[in-house]
Parts: sequence; C-alpha cells; structure tokens
Amino acid sequence: MGVFIAVFVIMLVVILGMSVGYIVQRKSLSGSCGGISSLGMEKACDCKDPCDDKKARMAAEERAAKLKEWQKNQIDS
Repeated sequence: MGVFIAVFVIMLVVILGMSVGYIVQRKSLSGSCGGISSLGMEKACDCKDPCDDKKARMAAEERAAKLKEWQKNQIDS
C-alpha cells in the first residue's frame, strides 16, 4: 500500500509540474521528436489511398462544408 501511495504522490507532483509549466509558458505539450511531420510524413499511416473509414469521414466533412456554404448563401440572398 505504501508503494501505491508513493507512486500516486509522484504522479501528482509530475502533473502539477506540467500544469505549472503550461501556465507559465503558455505552450502546449508536445513530443520531443517533433512528431511525424519531422519524418516527412503527411499523415499517420502514410498510405497512398486512405482506408474506407477515412474516406467516409472525408466525404462527411465535405458534405458538411457544402451544406454550410449553401446555408450561408441562402442567408446572404
């Protein structure tokens, strides 16, 4: 039980330190390596053709954008 409490306290101190650092520097947390963009990859899977789920999400986003544009045109006219 003592180990659990010690680890819990250490984790609280780490989280508190990160939150104070964020408040002081106003920088979001980021990885030390720079992410996948530093590897020259544009997306996580780096596939030429996106999977079916990704295609469905992209189509839904496109439909939503067209609907929003159509609604804006209706309001303007």
